[in-house]
Amino acid sequence: MASASTSYENAYSERRFWHKLGGHAKAGGRQVLEKALWLYFALQDPATPKWARRVIYGALGYFILPLDAIPDFAPLVGYTDDLTVMTAALATVAFTINDQVKAQARQRLDNWFGPAG
Repeated sequence: MASASTSYENAYSERRFWHKLGGHAKAGGRQVLEKALWLYFALQDPATPKWARRVIYGALGYFILPLDAIPDFAPLVGYTDDLTVMTAALATVAFTINDQVKAQARQRLDNWFGPAG
């Protein structure tokens, strides 16, 4: 029987990730998107080990799925669980979140929201 983590890993695809960000995720705000982009750009780094990639795939897969513990379309709280899952994943793979990853995420966020104040 597949674990929940594995099914979330299987839910991840780059196309679905960008579709989520381009669609509803901006409603989650800069903090949610920052965490998602940190994980995404860490995933792109060839130095990220396989076990860390699995953690990232699981967190981003959870983020992509619209129906999770708190549905993303729920007003005000829809991304709370996604943020919690991504924060836990980031704590696990923190060593992969280097300055380059943060700069790539910041650049993308600044393009969408303008420079952070």
